[in-house]
Amino acid sequence: MVSRGVVLGRGWHRRAGGPHAEVLALAQAGARARGATLYVTLEPCSTVGRTPACVPAIIAAGIRRVVVAVRDPNPRHRGRGLRQLRRAGLNVLDGVCAAEAGELLAPFAKWIVSGLPYVTLKMAVSLDGKIADAAGRSRWITGATARREVQSLRRRADAIMVGVGTARTDDPSLLPRPPAGRQPWRIVLDSRGSLRADCRMLCDAAAARTIIATTRLCPAAVLAAWRASGAQAWVLPARRGRVSLAALRRRLGRLGALHVLCEGGGEMAADLIGQNAVDEYICFLAPRIIGGREAPGMVGGVGWALAGAPELVFRETRRVGPDVLVRAHPCKNRRSH
Repeated sequence: MVSRGVVLGRGWHRRAGGPHAEVLALAQAGARARGATLYVTLEPCSTVGRTPACVPAIIAAGIRRVVVAVRDPNPRHRGRGLRQLRRAGLNVLDGVCAAEAGELLAPFAKWIVSGLPYVTLKMAVSLDGKIADAAGRSRWITGATARREVQSLRRRADAIMVGVGTARTDDPSLLPRPPAGRQPWRIVLDSRGSLRADCRMLCDAAAARTIIATTRLCPAAVLAAWRASGAQAWVLPARRGRVSLAALRRRLGRLGALHVLCEGGGEMAADLIGQNAVDEYICFLAPRIIGGREAPGMVGGVGWALAGAPELVFRETRRVGPDVLVRAHPCKNRRSH
């Protein structure tokens, strides 16, 4: 919120059920809000949910002008808040920096329309597409700058997911460093119950933020050991002997996880891609060659024939220290489930 070039208040929506960004900014500004301009990424809400609607608060505060980047992606509410503001006599400008804001809000837009989380598949690979050497060593393929970028990605995600192979081999914590106040869910895919109960994610102070997604193939004693640590164990349907990603995504959507960052190995990547479950790819490409038939590649599975291979659209390429970051989205003609 700005008046005569002076920032009067700022806000961001910290958690579901908490005050929205507009309310926080108005509270900071207080009486100075009268006559000011309010800049918002998302159209102010016009309906009462877990929190009161923001539009009446904006009108009551005496805001003169509202600049909006993106309209509400929910078809039931889209444009309603803007119409209410205009009817109240406010000057409303929408569509400012819409492309940039649309990318920022992509997880929310996906979840509000479909009930499913937005899935980012993150990979760190050598120039020849290897995620580890023949002995399974992957620390570190990329440089320190790229690894700091990964920590930033973790801080923006609601959940971080790996396969049980990665969890057993690396025994990661998956927590952002530094945490900066956010602690995402940690998800391990383990269809048969091979994750040890003494692994880091089940023994640290954030064990209650760990979810192990498994199937009926997991022994009851293993489920009990996981739950005794404070973690959640979700017994989900299986697909070809593995946890159904469709069922997992639905469950995560109900949990309120809008954005899932996947950091698993090649087999999990193949499953996600094969089931059209990836919304965004982020690949850190390191300037080194590993080679060898035994070194794992970034995507496993049986692969695709060239004519039917998944196609992507590059959205961003930039240097990250000595490495290169490539961000891509699936082609729109590929159907998402």
